Amino acid sequence: MAQNFQDKTSKISAVASWVPDYILNNDELSKMVDTSDEWITTRTGIKERRILKDPLLATSDMGANAVNELLKKRGIAPDEIDLIICATVTPDMLFPATACLIAEKVGAKNAFGFDLSAACSAFLFALDCGDKYIVSGQYKKIVVVGADKMSSIVDYTDRKTCVIFGDGAGAVLLEPGECKDVGIQDSILKVDGAGGEYLKMVAGGSLNPATIDTVKMGQHYIYQDGKTVFKFAVTKMADVSEEIMKKNNLKGEDISWLVPHQANLRIIDATAKRMNVDQSKVMVNIHKYGNTTAATIPICLSEWESRLKKDQNLILAAFGGGFTWGAIYLKWAY
Repeated sequence: MAQNFQDKTSKISAVASWVPDYILNNDELSKMVDTSDEWITTRTGIKERRILKDPLLATSDMGANAVNELLKKRGIAPDEIDLIICATVTPDMLFPATACLIAEKVGAKNAFGFDLSAACSAFLFALDCGDKYIVSGQYKKIVVVGADKMSSIVDYTDRKTCVIFGDGAGAVLLEPGECKDVGIQDSILKVDGAGGEYLKMVAGGSLNPATIDTVKMGQHYIYQDGKTVFKFAVTKMADVSEEIMKKNNLKGEDISWLVPHQANLRIIDATAKRMNVDQSKVMVNIHKYGNTTAATIPICLSEWESRLKKDQNLILAAFGGGFTWGAIYLKWAY
């Protein structure tokens, strides 16, 4: 018999983030590749990005640090976690899943877990997935992690990509909402596989397994057709943000915060303008961290946590390789 989930929601009950200490600023990057602070800033809005320098540390280590901070803030033990979903495009390895490694490192002995790959939209996809598990009544405490060590797949001789990406992790704890008017209210998630031609990592999968030739040709680095990706991102991220607002009868003045994926300042500005949301209500930290892929949105939530208030309307929006894009509407719970 089908269950009625209409009056159930999940809520974010805690949020935390972790970023590496090492800062790679534009002047330092200009010594590595033919670029300048002015060139990077005017095109992206990025001034700095964090880099995980220790070769013995990986995505799971950043994710585990964020989860440990999350548990400390919420005051719960790791064995209370039911599920860990890790949104990442830079897993420690193809298997085991990075979520499994995070569970082991934080001591989440009673949790199962899996990775979700949707590039820069992955955190939204994972958050929506976690929401469904909570709303079904099957689980009570789900950790959603967004973590990426982008420096591990960036070619620092390629100006088109190396100026954009940084490393970092963020995590949220999902728990059942007290009523239908708090927590995650709605989501719109979309993909277009034709976009894979323009933003991808060619080798390392079953189509092009690693060989000496794939390494020599740099096919294990990010490839991006910047102009095409920018055009689609500006349109799709703004489209889906406006769509979820109309679907829920929201106007610009009803939105307390826009939480956009931090890919490019011009994309963020275009999305806010389309939504008619004032710039003072837009979370922007791209100048400090660059694009940390699946980690950008939870890092924003963590940094703005002290300014968030119960019942505020938040729109989370992202666009990524695949192409993938989406928006989530939630009412802040605390």
